[in-house]
Amino acid sequence: MAKTKGKTGRLRHLVQLGFTALTNSYLAGYMGGTIYTGALKSACVPGLNCYSCPGALGSCPIGALQALVGGHKIPFYLLGFLMMVGALLGRAVCGWLCPFGLVQDLIHKIPFPRRWKGLPGDRWLRYLKYAILMGFVILLPLFVTGDFGQSKPWFCMLICPSGTLLAGLPLVMMNESLQALVGWLYAWKVGLLLLLLLLSVIVWRPFCRYLCPLGAIYGLFNPIAAV
Repeated sequence: MAKTKGKTGRLRHLVQLGFTALTNSYLAGYMGGTIYTGALKSACVPGLNCYSCPGALGSCPIGALQALVGGHKIPFYLLGFLMMVGALLGRAVCGWLCPFGLVQDLIHKIPFPRRWKGLPGDRWLRYLKYAILMGFVILLPLFVTGDFGQSKPWFCMLICPSGTLLAGLPLVMMNESLQALVGWLYAWKVGLLLLLLLLSVIVWRPFCRYLCPLGAIYGLFNPIAAV
């Protein structure tokens, strides 16, 4: 049983690595500190893969959902995409296709004397991702706008650690103009990322378990998912 589980784990990590490499293969972005804006960006990838990552070829479903909701548009394509992926795979997406899930998995392999099954209040903290989905992904973009009536990507701006790791850090490091604009918000996002990475050593996938709105969506399909 343990041997079979180990083989499945290795296969899962290989699929994670391969899919992450495939969907983040825009090499010019890594070379020049830019992002890909071609035709492929109109399509979403299944996992939480930041639109602004220098290598990203597709869009993040949560980022796209915020943009459409904030623009008061009915996201027919995106809802269809999420329903199709959810019905086929459910939360298997989180375990097999999400880049930030891979990051947490690899960090959890770091030796540590004592693992935790969950954070204190685990039972209730698991509902936090649904509150984040409703609050930061839907309600804030829908009702809170700036001086020119434009909404903000609240989840991406204030929470998303995948965006910080895959996009924020590389782009700031490669662009002096962005370095001059770094402030408290960037410091907050980096601090949150570091906290989640540290927690990943002792708790398995803390971001997925407690905070990820995309996981909250796919979780709704688990009872009917084909996988």
